Amino acid sequence: MTKILKIGHRGAKGYAPENTLASFEKALELGVDMIELDVQNSKDFIPMVIHDKTIDRTTTGIGLVNDFSAMDLHKFGIPSLEEAFQLVKNKCRINIEIKEFEAVKSVLDLINSHTFSKDNILISSFDWNALQEIRFHDETISIGVLTETNLEIAIAFAKFIKAKSIHPNFQLLTKETTLKIKEKGFQVFPWTVNEMEDILMMKSFLVDGIISDFPDRI
Repeated sequence: MTKILKIGHRGAKGYAPENTLASFEKALELGVDMIELDVQNSKDFIPMVIHDKTIDRTTTGIGLVNDFSAMDLHKFGIPSLEEAFQLVKNKCRINIEIKEFEAVKSVLDLINSHTFSKDNILISSFDWNALQEIRFHDETISIGVLTETNLEIAIAFAKFIKAKSIHPNFQLLTKETTLKIKEKGFQVFPWTVNEMEDILMMKSFLVDGIISDFPDRI
């Protein structure tokens, strides 16, 4: 049976604060094949690793991510994508989820100037315009299409932009739909699968990888 990839959601969110260097370290310690993290721009257009549009939930600060410089965000414990690259050092792959269209250029610029291998990068987004923009600028980078609604539309779009994978909310999947996606030539990486019964169900569907807050459960 093909190995199912262990993908740590925002690092190892079940064990350490999400999208932090500590969370990425924990994910590596747990032997993940891939770390999923979220990226948006600082005020000075540095790609920073944070999920929300504001820093309110995950830090002691208040305000929009885009209103702070990278240096200021760093003081709140928010790492840059470059720091994540330096920490991971190609020990596993990184799934960069782009949270905003504006971050496309800064992310691509960093990837193209960094020693982190492009082969170890997968870019995903719910913003399909951002994915289209990435494909326009780079024909080779791996792309994952995120969806929480319609698998048929996601498959059609993935085909259009020559994506590598489809990342559905795991509740959208059945054995049949998983097989259909794979037959179209795409890998299937469902999110966010935390409970053992759901993990076992995804395994029985023969998905290619599972995105989880608890990657050691996979």
